[in-house]
Amino acid sequence: MQPLLEARGLQKLFPITKGIFRRRVVAEVRAVDGVDFDIMPRETLAVVGESGCGKSTMARLAMRLIEPSAGTLRFEGEDITHAEKGDMRRLRRDMQIVFQDPYASLNPRMTVAEIIAEPMVVHGVGDGPSQRERVKELLRRVDLAPYHGQRYPHEFSGGQRQRIGVARALALSPKLIVCDEPVSALDVSIQAQIVNLLQDLQQEMGLSYLFISHGLAVVKHVADRVAVMYLGQIVEIGPKAAIYGNPRHPYTQALLAAAPQPDPSRRGQRHELAGDVPSPMNPPPGCRFHTRCPFVQERCRAEMPMLREMAGGQQAACHFAETIPVYAPALTMRAPSAKLKARLALYKERHVAAKSDAAATA
Repeated sequence: MQPLLEARGLQKLFPITKGIFRRRVVAEVRAVDGVDFDIMPRETLAVVGESGCGKSTMARLAMRLIEPSAGTLRFEGEDITHAEKGDMRRLRRDMQIVFQDPYASLNPRMTVAEIIAEPMVVHGVGDGPSQRERVKELLRRVDLAPYHGQRYPHEFSGGQRQRIGVARALALSPKLIVCDEPVSALDVSIQAQIVNLLQDLQQEMGLSYLFISHGLAVVKHVADRVAVMYLGQIVEIGPKAAIYGNPRHPYTQALLAAAPQPDPSRRGQRHELAGDVPSPMNPPPGCRFHTRCPFVQERCRAEMPMLREMAGGQQAACHFAETIPVYAPALTMRAPSAKLKARLALYKERHVAAKSDAAATA
């Protein structure tokens, strides 16, 4: 099957300039440095890593919101790396984005209906009456009422605003939605609602997601495959079960070990990392993680590792991925009890009934 989105050697360098009258480049920030990934139809690829590792920059490169410094980007087999503005305008009907901050991503001077209809107006899709009907349909789909379209963003909570952002992204019936940390600014209870909404929409509409997040619990719930980034590079990528169950890169192991453990009786291994993340302006030679890796050897300091196939089905960029200790996952949780399963089933029934009643009265 052909990937929906395919990136090869994707790179983004941000120049650092100096001087007032004669500005000159004195350094470069290697925000994304030689990244390869695919996203298949109806698939969710999640990208995780520390703040500043290049996740959001990679998301914007995938949308061509910023120009890549090197590499190739293909959408449905078509090379869009250097596509003209007119071609990108056509392609962006199939590529939409949900931003991180629901408070800053909505125009406060526009009504909700105008915000959701804006992509249709920009791309000339439908006339006024059909656009208004489409807005009502989208509001229902994200569990808001049609009358909410006449209100302004400041009248809604953070979770409701993010639902509006999702509705706007759906307006043109895209194939790919880039979710740039869509729940990081929300309360935990609201996060679950938005994640469940995104999954329901994926099943209904056959969407693909590029899901950017630093929340490992959220990613475990929503992703099909996971890519782990460190200092602008993907250090491990593969199926969710392999990444969480048997990570082969030391950084992935440390990242999972640092996640909060909801069950104190089941503690995983701790990986204490020494030092800080190196500067992306001057990354270390060889493996970029060698300055903090507990298993570092001389080869790591001299030779950059490439992504290699592992027995678990993932790819890891580590010279000694086969020999580092097996990781005991810290995110292992007990299966829910029969009582909890019954309560969850009852909650789901009530939620479905409430949605049906709301649709009937709308």
